[in-house]
Amino acid sequence: MMSTFNMKTLIIFFIFFSIISFSFAQSIPPKRELRAVWIATVANIDYPSRKNLHPFEQQDEFRALIQKHRQVGINAVFVQVRPATDAFYYSDRELWSEWLSGKQGNEPRPFYDPLAYMIEEAHKNGMEFHAWFNPYRAVFDTARSSEVHPEHITNRRPEWFIQYGKTKYFNPALPQVREYITSIITDVVKRYPIDGVHFDDYFYPYPIANTPLDDQKDFERYGQDFKNIQDWRRHNVNLLIESVAKSIRQTKPKVKFGVSPFGVWRNERDEKQGSKTITGTTSYDHLYADVRYWLKNAWIDYVVPQVYFHSQFKHAPYQQLVDWWAANGFGKHLYIGMAAYKIGSKTDTLWQNLSEMPSQLRFNRACENIKGSVFFSAKSIFNNSLHDSLKTNFYRYPALVPPMPWKDSIAANPPTDLVLHKSYKSVFLQWKVPQRAKDGDEAVYYIIYRFNHDEPINLEDASKIVGIRRQQGEFFVDKTVKHGGKYRYLVTALDQMHNESSASNVVFVDFADSSWLDFVKVLLEIYFKR
Repeated sequence: MMSTFNMKTLIIFFIFFSIISFSFAQSIPPKRELRAVWIATVANIDYPSRKNLHPFEQQDEFRALIQKHRQVGINAVFVQVRPATDAFYYSDRELWSEWLSGKQGNEPRPFYDPLAYMIEEAHKNGMEFHAWFNPYRAVFDTARSSEVHPEHITNRRPEWFIQYGKTKYFNPALPQVREYITSIITDVVKRYPIDGVHFDDYFYPYPIANTPLDDQKDFERYGQDFKNIQDWRRHNVNLLIESVAKSIRQTKPKVKFGVSPFGVWRNERDEKQGSKTITGTTSYDHLYADVRYWLKNAWIDYVVPQVYFHSQFKHAPYQQLVDWWAANGFGKHLYIGMAAYKIGSKTDTLWQNLSEMPSQLRFNRACENIKGSVFFSAKSIFNNSLHDSLKTNFYRYPALVPPMPWKDSIAANPPTDLVLHKSYKSVFLQWKVPQRAKDGDEAVYYIIYRFNHDEPINLEDASKIVGIRRQQGEFFVDKTVKHGGKYRYLVTALDQMHNESSASNVVFVDFADSSWLDFVKVLLEIYFKR
């Protein structure tokens, strides 16, 4: 019979082992997870650092920004390319942005196309690029109306606009406005290799106390089929979202369309399908954005609710609100908008608890319907403790962007003829481009896996990914090998929509007998094959 001492020891060991096992299970990194940031250009919040930087400095800044986020583990960027009916790209319809060139309408000198450059840099670093548009905002601050270019559309088509507070907006009621906004976005989809079109939370303007929106005459003209002005306003926004969705799919069916609404769709007290929240503002009732309806009708491919609330915020607790969105996604992707800018807030004591954001991220990962997180804003990650938490913990291992099977479910073909060359302290891998898949898609990304020689090959283990490349030559150099190590490598391919192929052939390397002669040998082989 086991002694009492041994029994207690066994129980303590079992409890300790269970805790360690649970912690390990909780820390297993997901292979598929969107990890994104919003890069805000309005008022130079994130980029560029100031107006009228020399184009070379603008490019250097963006390149550095992307590389910093790649090192943290970010795999997608949502870049604001049209902050206020102005452009961070060449357009024959809208003027260059003042936050780029210093004065609205002035092109970069020497000339370059910032959007083309930004897309190239993001893709080069293995990131998706979503072009973020503000569809309705036209003049950011009418107190500075003297700085608005004479050829700005608010001057060319003044009848299309309404002013509310200090901001001038496109009038959502007008059919010609919807046609114009749709055409602007379609133009970018046609001309640039973006991965997604993104709208934020600005539809009808946020309410200002004791300031009604003056659109009664438009309601009388266009709203005969509606009992009240609120339903009519929602209908106006619905028509725009539907129009943009259809245009994107007709132009480039694999470009994604997503929206990041205010965090609360509707309170349960106003509708039983709403969330158990008691906020004074909702997306449905005050911004006239019925995001749940858009998801239900499959007009958008993903939603990023801005759940910028603390877990202890009594009117809209984080976990409770996220649970609501997870239950109302209608099969589309749900990413959670995270308030990185609030961490360590000097005015909000709740956010001075630095464990709040890690707690929210763990909660997200525990929910099957949540496919990732998006942080506002890009620079906020580096202004607080979040940077280290992501780099060393949550995003320690790379992750692939989740696929969207309703847009494309056909996998890429696998790379072929994988070969390996060993040097003294690194491995050089090379493979052949696979043939296009049966839907005509080519390989866009390559995923390089490395396994110890004695462990099973498991392509779902993200910790085994040592590299991700995007159409930069079919080769990879692994400089993280250890002396004495024995490894197996294989490569898979992803198409534009991140559908992964089966594996290439497996190659083996043994560093137990590695020496400087191996390096010389590789150099000679490469030289004589030239």
